[in-house]
Amino acid sequence: MKTAAKKQAPPLSLDPRRRRAKIMNRLKNDWLLYLLLVPVLAWYLIFCYAPMGGLVLAFKDYSFKLGIWDSPWIGMGNFTKMFSDRYFLRGLKNTLVFGIGGILISMPCEIALALMLNELRLRGMKKFVQTTVTFPHFISWVVLAGILTNIFASTGAINQILRLFGMSAASPITSESGYRWFIWFSGIWKEVGWGSIIYLAAITSVEQDQYESASIDGASRLQQIWHITLPAIRSTICIMLILAVGSLLTNGRFDQIFNTYSSPVYPVADTIDTYIFRETFTTGIMNFGYSTAIGVLKSVVGLFMIVTTNKIVTSAGEQGLL
Repeated sequence: MKTAAKKQAPPLSLDPRRRRAKIMNRLKNDWLLYLLLVPVLAWYLIFCYAPMGGLVLAFKDYSFKLGIWDSPWIGMGNFTKMFSDRYFLRGLKNTLVFGIGGILISMPCEIALALMLNELRLRGMKKFVQTTVTFPHFISWVVLAGILTNIFASTGAINQILRLFGMSAASPITSESGYRWFIWFSGIWKEVGWGSIIYLAAITSVEQDQYESASIDGASRLQQIWHITLPAIRSTICIMLILAVGSLLTNGRFDQIFNTYSSPVYPVADTIDTYIFRETFTTGIMNFGYSTAIGVLKSVVGLFMIVTTNKIVTSAGEQGLL
């Protein structure tokens, strides 16, 4: 005689009705906390997701009279123009050079500063140094560009001192060979303190017992940094590297370059962002479809770089973003 198999009830954790009741109870009990999310979600929807409809401009010959939706489609015409424009290709090259150079120079400086701040034993001195190196981050590049121009320009303070001693004047602001280094090091001076905060926070989370054990075994401070501190913050370094590589084409240097560059250094200073600005607003031809196509390319390349770098990092056994 065959007996019907008993149908097992699903676990409570997998029961859809149970899950829904649990979620509703949580919303009912903590509705004030969830209400705080409404402004944040509204901001993202209005300013981040709603404008995505305008991406169709990248595939249209935009006309003010016809508007976004009635402008004629041109397919990949804007992208074809992009890769046949030597000024865009020059801007792409300079953007990559600035971005890669910035990562190779600034990240080690930020990590080194965090390590040095962590080694300071005088609490008052530590706060003073950290405040001093972080303060430039809060100054606008418009203000800093004026200060740096007065110091490093051809008629600036440094060149005036050099002329007093009979030496030849040189200005990195108007020199093709010196402008990129000027951008990199002025960027470090402004942002190194701010960038070191994350690494310093990661260092302070390391258990002190490890340092005490290493000290008992006779390890020097440098050995403790190399064998304890750096391995402990390696995952943080990898995550910051992924984010930096993902923003190579949108490295946030527009304000810095736009307020310091001039026509003599265009070949080495003109980036994608400054190129878009001139192409859109200063040439008198407002081709918003072309500018949107460049923005789409930057976003796609940035996403590809993040995914690729994250894959490399996770393959090496480190924690990634995805």
